[in-house]
Amino acid sequence: MSAGLVQTYRAFAHNNAWANHRLLTACAGLSQTEFEAPRTGFFPSLQRTLNHIYVIDLFYIDALEGGWIGPRAWENEVPYPSLSGLNPAQAAMDKRLLAICDALTPELLDGNVRINRDTRVQIERRDRLLMHLFQHQIHHRGQAHAMLSDTSVAPPQLDEFFAAGEAPLRAGEFAELGWTEETVWGP
Repeated sequence: MSAGLVQTYRAFAHNNAWANHRLLTACAGLSQTEFEAPRTGFFPSLQRTLNHIYVIDLFYIDALEGGWIGPRAWENEVPYPSLSGLNPAQAAMDKRLLAICDALTPELLDGNVRINRDTRVQIERRDRLLMHLFQHQIHHRGQAHAMLSDTSVAPPQLDEFFAAGEAPLRAGEFAELGWTEETVWGP
């Protein structure tokens, strides 16, 4: 695996944090009632969908860090009933994922991660587990995005991350996150 592939995982971790920041910032315009309101989706509210992203992030990020939390991660399906708690918790989780990806090497990408499933230990290659986690986040953020479309708050565009020509569109939010294009993409 090339160093370019490692950089790709780092970029996906940054994209994840940026998309969560955008989506949760937009959701801050909702009342608590709107946040909890039943909506069409696998997890039938914005509150439940965004908390699901958090608890599954907790499950996998803990495993990637060598932890053993396992299914205890989702004992409480809504650990953060309001955005005032969820937003900083998700931002902290995103920073943990960024730290994991910033420490990656080609050898680590090929390495195995042990995942506590309570009744068994699942062994996954780190690169495949990261791809699985990124896909999970993208899938459920898409559902939350669709749910937000049914509110008075306009859903944010979440697909302006990778194109260099769209850097000006994300510069303000990158500054809020303490990033620059060089932070994400390197010199």
